[in-house]
Amino acid sequence: MNHSQSSDNILIRDDKGGAVYLTLNRPDKFNTLSEAMLAALQQELDAIAADPAVRCVVIGGMGRGFCAGHDLKEMRANPEHSYYQELFRNCSRVMKSVVALPVPVIARVQGMAVAAGCQLAASCDLVIAAQSASFGVSGINVGLFCSTPAVALSRNVSPKRAFDMLVTGEFIDANTALEWGLVSTVVPDADLDAAVANKVETILSKSPAAVRFGKSMFHPQRQMALADAYDFAGNVMADNMMSPDASEGIDAFLAKRKPNWEQPGR
Repeated sequence: MNHSQSSDNILIRDDKGGAVYLTLNRPDKFNTLSEAMLAALQQELDAIAADPAVRCVVIGGMGRGFCAGHDLKEMRANPEHSYYQELFRNCSRVMKSVVALPVPVIARVQGMAVAAGCQLAASCDLVIAAQSASFGVSGINVGLFCSTPAVALSRNVSPKRAFDMLVTGEFIDANTALEWGLVSTVVPDADLDAAVANKVETILSKSPAAVRFGKSMFHPQRQMALADAYDFAGNVMADNMMSPDASEGIDAFLAKRKPNWEQPGR
């Protein structure tokens, strides 16, 4: 297991057998996305994207909450339009990088996921939430409509439910988030780490190549017209069929044996 921290310890990285765990480490600030936190996240996401040995990523938060969004104190200390443009541009880049990673990304959510923290969870491929978790885009309560979080939120829940959350600032609990499609799994608080580990283990048991092929097509096809999506998906599937893992997997299935997947980067 490899363990590393950003220079001021605000982001912890643990590598465990093909899975990378990124933990936001500002528990006294509810893991807010300061400039330094966004930079640390971007650096790790860029490194992960270029590493063929990585097969799954988990993003979590230290302490009582997942992430409380932007650092409002830092934002008020820099009252310039150009500063805010750059801040939100950098945050959006992090979110887009999460979506674009070639491997599945799991959000491990305990406590609150607020504003850009809710955006971060919504940007992940899977969200495993503790029963006590809550989700909100409450910028409206301080005079700020959560416009960039709205992009991720409205791609996970229905437009009317998303707008309701955005314009009222009201929070939803984990079970409501599950019902609405923002969360993929809800478990008792005590079972959160076990549920995340089980999901990671399941993903790691699959063909690394097939998982990467799948991630490469899933999000892009959702933005396409139906005919274009089928053309795109068919080409990806044909490429997947030419991979050694597809041949091995089908042969193993026919022979009633366990497949032996290729392990890239090792």
